[in-house]
Amino acid sequence: MAEKLIIKAFGMVAEEIGQSEIWLDSVSNTQELLAILKERYPGLEGMKFSLAVDKELVSENQKIDGAREVALLPPFSGG
Repeated sequence: MAEKLIIKAFGMVAEEIGQSEIWLDSVSNTQELLAILKERYPGLEGMKFSLAVDKELVSENQKIDGAREVALLPPFSGG
C-alpha cells in the first residue's frame, strides 16, 4: 500500500492553490513533486518558494520517497 505524502502550503503559495494542505500519493523526489504541483496549479510556475522535506529546507532535487511531509514556503523577509 502506497504511503500518502502531505503537502503543507503557507502564505501566498496557499493562496495560489486555494488550500493549505494537499495529500498526494508518494512521489520519489522533489523534482517530480514540483512537476505535479505546477501541472495541477499553473500559477505556481512563476512563483518563488522553498521546499522543506520533513522540516528540513532543500535547495536541489532530493529523494523524498518515504518522507511524510513537504512544506511549500513563501520567500522569507525580515532582519
